[in-house]
Amino acid sequence: GIARSRSRLRVIRRQGAVRTVGMPPIELTNRSVVVLGGTGALGRRISSELASRGARVTVAGRNGSAAAEIAARIDGADATFDFLDPATHRMPIDIAEARFGSVEGIVNAAGVVAFGPLTATPEAVIEDVIATNLTGPLAFYAAAIPRMDEGFILNLSGVVASMPTAGMATYSASKAGLSAATIAMARELRRDGITVIDAQPPHTETGLVGRALVGEPPTLPEGLAADVVARRTVDGVAAGRRSLDAEWFSSADS
Repeated sequence: GIARSRSRLRVIRRQGAVRTVGMPPIELTNRSVVVLGGTGALGRRISSELASRGARVTVAGRNGSAAAEIAARIDGADATFDFLDPATHRMPIDIAEARFGSVEGIVNAAGVVAFGPLTATPEAVIEDVIATNLTGPLAFYAAAIPRMDEGFILNLSGVVASMPTAGMATYSASKAGLSAATIAMARELRRDGITVIDAQPPHTETGLVGRALVGEPPTLPEGLAADVVARRTVDGVAAGRRSLDAEWFSSADS
């Protein structure tokens, strides 16, 4: 009835943005999904989790041999891909279409980080962080979206997108920009059958802090296990949610 429909499509206003939850679930079985950053600690786990639920996964990452190894374990496809190299931007979509016939989902788990005061951050590092975390994904989506008939896009912006952190100004700005773009894309694509999801997990133990482009990390609390974040990310996709906040990841019963 009307009451049930209103409950199912309830709208939550949070931090000035309208976020709809409780949308129709997304069937993952036989769905062709590209995972960008699929060779990273979180991306490879998301790739495996998607495959375990029947998705046909294309693992895309900077390390081509690692992408091939991961893809072989999950009977997927692989692509060498780098947001900093526009010449590679078409490859994940081309390979997914060639292997599976279409692209019906994209997960962006790629990212780099830099620590320290903004005044101590080299300009080249600022450019790399922004290009990898923000402008690269936007350029990729501009080319990829016209090749999707329906499906979903999920960006892992992280909790820092909503809670900018001192000593991480460039990283915070890049992720906040990605989150804003995700919300705008969701509005642009809602009539095209493409669900766009903003995922903001809290600090996760992926080893990223040890691979910073520059600087030493601030004191951080113990993060969530990467396996948990991967599982909850895919749970959110399957549930048809438009927003996965920190509480979603922290509660196994969400």
